[in-house]
Amino acid sequence: MTRSLLPLALAALALSGCIDRSHLGKPPNFSPDIHTPEYRAMMDPARKGADLVYSPYGNELPEASLWRRDRGSLLGDRRAMSEGDILTVVIEIDESAAISNSTDRSRSGANNLGVPQLLGIPQRLSGLLPDGASYDNAVSVDSTSSHSGDGSVSRNEQLTLRVAATVVDVLPNGVLAISGNQEVRVNFELRELLVSGYVRPEDISRQNEITYDKIASARVSYGGRGQITDMQQPRIGQQVLDRVLPF
Repeated sequence: MTRSLLPLALAALALSGCIDRSHLGKPPNFSPDIHTPEYRAMMDPARKGADLVYSPYGNELPEASLWRRDRGSLLGDRRAMSEGDILTVVIEIDESAAISNSTDRSRSGANNLGVPQLLGIPQRLSGLLPDGASYDNAVSVDSTSSHSGDGSVSRNEQLTLRVAATVVDVLPNGVLAISGNQEVRVNFELRELLVSGYVRPEDISRQNEITYDKIASARVSYGGRGQITDMQQPRIGQQVLDRVLPF
């Protein structure tokens, strides 16, 4: 009996090792904010040495000078355009979809095959059959099939969010690769918002904002982790049984 329970104990121990216990009895931890793509983009050495603008007389122009042509001037363009810059992503999703399909198909067929005269063979074989039996109608086939199917899909999504994203790379064609994340912790639940994709500099508004529908290959994730999320998920053992059991 002890040996039969040993595999079950080992399996339970292995499953327990797969459970995240980092937030048991305490709030979930924030993700580290260093060594991320955003952090590395902001720490690019090229951003540390900003070009100084000098006047023809050799004196450095003041920060608010109208004669400066860089982004530090009063009329400079402060939209994100280089690696390490920050812009605001506006996510406003209000979509609904309804799809309904119906299929109805039927088919019927009947085939009869008779060989009353075939070199006298049916007459000879009929003599071997019991009384009343004959090979005149040797084969008779009837078939009927029918199929009916119905399907419908109904979706309604509403989401309004704003998140700051960082330009992590500038592609050779000038397109900006952006990535941003936001975490808000309330009591023992941590809300996570992740966004990434590719944007054109000309699609960024003068307020340094861009809407999600102008982001190519957009990836938006809105979720969380904590005690509430754990209670909404099936236990790890139940998930394993759902994959293993065929019924």
